Amino acid sequence: MNGNEKLKKNPMKTAKRLLAYVLKNYKLQFFVVFVCILISSVASVSVSLSLRYLLDDFILPLVGNRAPDYTGLYQALTVLGCIFLAGVIATWVYTRLMVTIGQGVLKQVRDEMFEHMQTLPIRYFDQNTNGSVMSLYTNDTDTLRQLITMSIPQGLMALLTIIVTFVSMLMLSPILTVLAVVMIGVLILATKHIGGNSGRYFIKQQRSLADVTGFIEERMTGQKVVKVFNYEKRSEEEFDVFNEKLFESSARANTYANMMGPAIGNIGNLQFVLTAVLGGFLSVMGVGGITLGVMASYLQFTKSFTQPFMMVAQQASSIVMALAGAERIFAMLDEPSETDDGYVTLVNARWDKEGNLTECEDRTGIWAWKHPHKADGSITYTELKGDVRFYDMSFGYTPEHMVLHDISLYAKPGQKLAFVGSTGAGKTTITNLINRFYDVQDGKIRYDGININKIKKADLRHSLGIVLQDTHLFTGTIMENIRYGKLTATDEEVYAAARLACADSFIRMLPKGYDTMLTGDGEGLSQGQRQLLSIARAAVADPPVLILDEATSSIDTRTEAIVQRGMDNLMTGRTVFVIAHRLSTIRNSDAIIVLEHGRIIERGDHEELIKKHGTYYQLYTGKLELD
Repeated sequence: MNGNEKLKKNPMKTAKRLLAYVLKNYKLQFFVVFVCILISSVASVSVSLSLRYLLDDFILPLVGNRAPDYTGLYQALTVLGCIFLAGVIATWVYTRLMVTIGQGVLKQVRDEMFEHMQTLPIRYFDQNTNGSVMSLYTNDTDTLRQLITMSIPQGLMALLTIIVTFVSMLMLSPILTVLAVVMIGVLILATKHIGGNSGRYFIKQQRSLADVTGFIEERMTGQKVVKVFNYEKRSEEEFDVFNEKLFESSARANTYANMMGPAIGNIGNLQFVLTAVLGGFLSVMGVGGITLGVMASYLQFTKSFTQPFMMVAQQASSIVMALAGAERIFAMLDEPSETDDGYVTLVNARWDKEGNLTECEDRTGIWAWKHPHKADGSITYTELKGDVRFYDMSFGYTPEHMVLHDISLYAKPGQKLAFVGSTGAGKTTITNLINRFYDVQDGKIRYDGININKIKKADLRHSLGIVLQDTHLFTGTIMENIRYGKLTATDEEVYAAARLACADSFIRMLPKGYDTMLTGDGEGLSQGQRQLLSIARAAVADPPVLILDEATSSIDTRTEAIVQRGMDNLMTGRTVFVIAHRLSTIRNSDAIIVLEHGRIIERGDHEELIKKHGTYYQLYTGKLELD
């Protein structure tokens, strides 16, 4: 059972966990809020309770009095005014404090969400759409804001008001309170039944809202594809399905939520009538000491007694939606972080006089794997060269569906290895395994003779450079985007990387050169220019191993020649893994691996594979096409 399912089975656990965020950093403020709400509740009840004393002790004795003394009445009204003023001030204080608490908690939650998101494995993002993840930061956190700033204080107000009102009613007339207890039972049953149905559909509404958000985000990103293939009508139909589910759940949720107020209001009216009839009868019969003042106060309490239930009813939908949103947020926070049991690290090194590698703080251009040996406590250093080897490796994204089978291959330092095969053959999966985005189920991958499972992931990825087919540029200057590959790079290192990638010339032609601001994933640049910046970003990292995942498949032939020149510069002296659909770009590879259904069916250089007249020969001559 995953964390999400646990939360669904125990909403109280979700509520306690959410309350813990409030008490963690705002314990004093929340205590002040509680005290202010208590003062406000007592002040509110005092107004109703004062009717008895005003009528019985001050107003009725003055009726018919030829020389009335209003001093006592004025004093009572002054005290009542002070109590009422204290309630107003307390309400203002706790309202302001809850806004501060609410925004502070939301900031803390968002910070934790984003921090934890950085630690999640790639698998999580493969299984959840971007829109669904974005919904956590928008829709779900907004429900928490409503809960903390409105629902929690109003819920506390309602609870304290019910308690104070019930005690006051009991003090006024224990007999009439028996009827109130019966009506409380009816109110609770009605609230539970209607609120339960409403809550169930509000949870569905939050899920449907996430689906709608994810769908819209996906269609906005792929709007050009939608236009090109005239997919507008089909997109509308698919959206209508998601929107219909959202409509149904929202309509039912709000139907039950809107029923709550009238139901509780009518039960309150019934209680008022029954209390008036019973109280009048008991007063006439002289039972229970019910006076005119008692009846006035008690009827006022009866009328106002349903208001706390009404407040709870009005906030029930917000509470349920917030708990549903909190469930989704906590489910993400409970997702296990990417595990890393590696202990081999990447360090700067130099050769000493005896010809041994030693660790140093300064950058020498020589990198070494620092390998602590647990058996004897010794430490060895292995020069980072970029020797990558697969031994009988098998892998599947799920145990039931294996993608790669018994893969054995090697890439010596400085070699260029190309992968060829149809879509789904396993080309990109192999490069994902080198990065340890996923770990192999069987077999081994060794990097400079070290099992990559022993290498810390951050150090492993630091030694790798990747240029993908889909470029990702961030909001910022061109200088900042290239420096993304190495945050400590100097300006001169950025310029050198851009020249190496053949990007320097077009950058300097821009109005602000390297200080040109990029937005919207570099929307002001051509696809080829964006790709050159990606190559420059990889170049500034100066990695010994480079992965090119169909880096030129989405650009035209003329631009490809420029990009290819930049990549050739980048590949010099490095171990390179290339995934390419255009076979012309891999002719000069040291070895070409032909994959089919997750298995290696051919290996050799271009000339060797052409002579074999196998699958590669058919692909290269056009007798067989990649799909």
